[in-house]
Amino acid sequence: MGKMKQFVTAGAALLLTTSIATAGGLDRSGQGIGVIFEDGDYAELSFGSVNPTLDGTGIGGDTGNIAPSYTQLGAAYKTQVNDQVSLALIYDQPFGAAVDYDTGSTYILGTSAASVESDGVTGLIRYEINEKYSVHGGLRYVQASGNYEFNLAGYQSGYDTDGGVGYVVGGAYERDDIALRIALTYSSEIDLELEGDFSAGTTLTTTLPESVNLDFQTGIAADTLLFGSIRYVAWDGFALVDSNNPTGSGSILSYDDDVITYNIGVGRRFTDNFAASFAIGYEASTGDATGELGPTDGYISYQIGGAYTMDSGVELSGGVRYVDVGDATTSGVGGVFADNSALAVGLKIGMSF
Repeated sequence: MGKMKQFVTAGAALLLTTSIATAGGLDRSGQGIGVIFEDGDYAELSFGSVNPTLDGTGIGGDTGNIAPSYTQLGAAYKTQVNDQVSLALIYDQPFGAAVDYDTGSTYILGTSAASVESDGVTGLIRYEINEKYSVHGGLRYVQASGNYEFNLAGYQSGYDTDGGVGYVVGGAYERDDIALRIALTYSSEIDLELEGDFSAGTTLTTTLPESVNLDFQTGIAADTLLFGSIRYVAWDGFALVDSNNPTGSGSILSYDDDVITYNIGVGRRFTDNFAASFAIGYEASTGDATGELGPTDGYISYQIGGAYTMDSGVELSGGVRYVDVGDATTSGVGGVFADNSALAVGLKIGMSF
């Protein structure tokens, strides 16, 4: 299986979840830690561009497309300290959201625009107990900022950046002879408190949820790999709470359902230098009403990716992901959002040295 052990990286720049394409939550990067399993010393940079189309109808008329396009950046470095110990440093943009009802909308709604942006840095150490078993863990720092406009009340507040620290812990089982790896990783909650500029004392408080990632891959034939993941995020009870929010509830955004995301795919190495993959992603619809800041309910996605490895050890990979966004009805004014989608393009450059 040789080179197939690391094949799952082919097209990995496309494995970017988007807040506009999830049943609940603000997930964007999926908080992967796969770089820690790379052979030897390794570094990578990734870029993704996500273009959603999300429109609906309700009281007053059409919303127009309320979902601005956005980009995703990522970087990682891994070094092999000795035969048993390796270290990794990972940068991602784990959580985010953006909606804008201002442009061309006749939809009656108090909220006109909102955004959340974040940056995360994860430091990991991995210890290989033997050829089959290993454990990994470390610390994750996440910082976030945002903006919220509530036009009916003339309310607008920007929220300064605040950060918090959580921990990551997990383990893996591997068999090199069949390119098998099963890795389980837990990420803890992180508390944030962002200062707002609407008036003195305005704050936005939230707790970023805990999550569990199960990643797997195995060879199923010569030069052919089956790979996938299951990600659980405890979004039930999550809320963005503004101390001066004029709606009276204090909560700008809240979720009542945990989210499980599934991905499964097949990759094949066609030559010593080129490999390609196809994957499907899925989140079940809950059937519950959503808020206007996230009017989606589940999705199914289709992704193709490819990777070319140069003789120098540099790997170029990328692909395209199409997301069929689940229909949703909002809890505020009963808007109906249907037949929406998102298109993502990703590129990554990795280097072994």
